[in-house]
Amino acid sequence: MFPERLETDRLVLERLCHENADTFELYDRFSAGEADAEVFEYVPQEPYRTPKDALEQIDDAEERWNDCEAAEYIVRPKEGEEGAGQLAGTARLYCEWKRETGQLGLILAKPFWGRGYSRERAAALMELAFDHLDLALVTAGYNDGNEKSRRAIEAYVNAHGGQYDGVLRNWVPMSDGVDDLHRYTVLREQYEQAVVD
Repeated sequence: MFPERLETDRLVLERLCHENADTFELYDRFSAGEADAEVFEYVPQEPYRTPKDALEQIDDAEERWNDCEAAEYIVRPKEGEEGAGQLAGTARLYCEWKRETGQLGLILAKPFWGRGYSRERAAALMELAFDHLDLALVTAGYNDGNEKSRRAIEAYVNAHGGQYDGVLRNWVPMSDGVDDLHRYTVLREQYEQAVVD
């Protein structure tokens, strides 16, 4: 159903599975004490406490892939980029088939922030959603207060003809409460028009 590999100008996205992702590499990148606290400040996930947490994330990604619920990828910069070949993060497209909707997600390690990788990953996953999976809508969002994500999402949503829809109150369960989510959408028609323009 989902392609095992996607490429952008500067990134390679490979399926998040045991064949492509090393449990200890994932753990080392996103474990408590290693990952910058800012990485998880607005993400409904905690840093890994043990390698078993990373192993379980890979297991869960494989299950969602096999059940056609989500395409989840590890993100690595290509040759020529600083940190080429390193695990930069994970990206996902959750599929809500009854709503014909794909939801974008990304966790990126701080050394890879500010490079425009979020935009490239979003473009690749929108192409997957609209051209390959025939979905009607793609959503992205950021938790209230996450200005870095707001700027990144606004840039790629605007580039693909989408818009800001509003705030979903008490939408994202976090470890210390429930955050509001600012939601953006791109319709298939908007995406297709932006590609033509």
